[in-house]
Amino acid sequence: MKKIFLVISFLILCSCAQHEQNRPISLFNGKDLTGWKISNFGGEGEVEVKNGEIRLDYGNPISGITWTGAELPKDHYAIELEAMRLDGIDFFVGLTFPVRDQFCSLILGGWAGTVSGLSSFDYQDAANNETTYVVEYKKNRWYKVRMEVAGELLRAYVDGKKIIETEINGRQVHIRPEVEPSKPLGISSFETQVAYRNIRIFSLR
Repeated sequence: MKKIFLVISFLILCSCAQHEQNRPISLFNGKDLTGWKISNFGGEGEVEVKNGEIRLDYGNPISGITWTGAELPKDHYAIELEAMRLDGIDFFVGLTFPVRDQFCSLILGGWAGTVSGLSSFDYQDAANNETTYVVEYKKNRWYKVRMEVAGELLRAYVDGKKIIETEINGRQVHIRPEVEPSKPLGISSFETQVAYRNIRIFSLR
């Protein structure tokens, strides 16, 4: 009986340790841009924190924020955020993120508002590679976004629905030159007013 109790106790401790390890880390305090800076795209619109949201005004053409806080993982992690297009018809999420020693961008609602995908693979952007996903995103509606970097796989979810899963083994993974100011981690929009909140990162190990 004592042996069974010890085994159960050990399993509980292991479960608790795993839960603690996978606990999300918030990247936005809901009050100000601590840990972030306004991305230097040139022509970027104003950025403000209001009602627990980060709001980006229209850019000419791009507005965004770039992470300046502690170093973040490059593999086996997930990033979640909520995003809302307030006005405009182009991408309202341009999430640039590390993939090992490279970078990639998840684009939602680009190319006049409906194209989503990953930019870029082998010099083909989100509108021209196998990750292209077409959907209409509505204004003034929050969307929950999750991007996973899991070894050889990249996965993207919107409102819990998986819209992208692709292997990166043997691929050239990179970003478009215009979003270089988003590295190592950034969120941007193209000629579009947006709001972001609940930006979090998780370990997938």
